[in-house]
Amino acid sequence: MPISVLGLDADDTLWHNETFYRMTRQRFNELLADFADAETLEAEIEATEKRNLGLYGYGAKGFTLSMLETALAVSQGQVPTHVITEILAAGREMMRHPVEPFPGVHEALEELSAQYKLILITKGDLFHQESKLAASGLGNFFSGVEIVSEKKAQTYTRIFSRHGAGPEHAAMAGNSVRSDVLPALEAGSYAVLIPYHLVWAHEDAPLPTEHPRFAELPSLADLPRWLAEVADSS
Repeated sequence: MPISVLGLDADDTLWHNETFYRMTRQRFNELLADFADAETLEAEIEATEKRNLGLYGYGAKGFTLSMLETALAVSQGQVPTHVITEILAAGREMMRHPVEPFPGVHEALEELSAQYKLILITKGDLFHQESKLAASGLGNFFSGVEIVSEKKAQTYTRIFSRHGAGPEHAAMAGNSVRSDVLPALEAGSYAVLIPYHLVWAHEDAPLPTEHPRFAELPSLADLPRWLAEVADSS
């Protein structure tokens, strides 16, 4: 059987996300400049966020809590109230940032949805991810939406088995090697990396360039052609 189900990541695959995190981190560094330099603050917030993933999961809410925890730690509890207020405001802005699909995404999804069952597979806060999908105007292209706490091989096996004939007959496309590529390949699926110019260190990993089911494409617009080539060779 050929590929019948296509999983797609959301953040930084369909629309901008990491850009807003970087802007917020820069603002955080400015607010805490009296207590630590930018390099120290970057290292501290990175460590705090990774440590808290098991508690808060992915997303802007957990990141805001990690910023508050880091501010209290680096200031030894002396961070002014107005700085706490500014951090909370920055977190709210992340939740409210506009969602505009990348150029060509609407057209690519229109073409892909005519040939494959599309499943949105994304990590993060349930409410926020649902809100972003609704704001994007892309929801009608997807036959299913899966908002998960982590992307592992078992995750893809479960999702692709529920929505299709199993991972062997599915493909996953996204911007994260760690989350969208490696576990999908481990599950037996095809996996496509569509790079974004900013990569969170937690999502980076070596490319599996020798894997026969892996490809790296410049944009989502190139995905229909690649899938057609896979179908022709199978």
